[in-house]
Amino acid sequence: MLEKIMRTCSMVGEEVAAVILEPIQGEGGVIVPPDDYLQNVRDLCDKYGALMILDEVQTGLGRTGKMFCCEHYGVVPDIMCLAKALGGGVMPIGATIATEEVFSNWFENPFLHTTTFGGNPIACAAAIATINVIIEEKLPERAAVMGDYLLDGLREAAKGHEDKVSEVRGKGLMIGIEFVDDKTGYEVSKGLFDKGILVAGTLINAKTIRIEPPLTIEKEQCDYVCKAFSEVLKEIEYEGYKRRFA
Repeated sequence: MLEKIMRTCSMVGEEVAAVILEPIQGEGGVIVPPDDYLQNVRDLCDKYGALMILDEVQTGLGRTGKMFCCEHYGVVPDIMCLAKALGGGVMPIGATIATEEVFSNWFENPFLHTTTFGGNPIACAAAIATINVIIEEKLPERAAVMGDYLLDGLREAAKGHEDKVSEVRGKGLMIGIEFVDDKTGYEVSKGLFDKGILVAGTLINAKTIRIEPPLTIEKEQCDYVCKAFSEVLKEIEYEGYKRRFA
């Protein structure tokens, strides 16, 4: 479909300036693309002269098991957007990274785009410290190992509950659990909250919930999450059984 749109736009003289996408959709439901998808998008952008802009606000800085998610697919974007984890959880900061060719438009006149709070020294210090810790403590590599461990545990806990759980998916420590409907996801989330586990919905519902723990999570904590997930699924099944025969 993307190729069809870009070809059609080119034919009528309305060339596409850029394609913007998340390597893994976050709010969209932790949607992991096929392995060749990003490379195909890169090829299309090159073919039609469009910039490839990757939003790595959620996926970047080690979350998926690489420093940047696009590294899994061997793709280099023209522009990359970062935020959230960049501030180490203590300072709000966002950053736009681009190739020298893209940024060359600002070389002669850097005031083409101005900012009030850009380059805030405290925020930048927090970002530099965060990057150093991520690299020195090898947190992306840790996220890859612990992510596989947690994914396996959650999938094992979901077995036998296919009437409630549609899929457990993710990459690294960016994990999504999709349920058959929003109500089931809400009940599971509530049950996990009661056990001290915070999860997040996606968009405006709980049909798919996200599990995105700190990259420093330990195996024992992963085991606790999987055990709690299994218990909550059984509790929901029991409550449903009681309601049917009450």
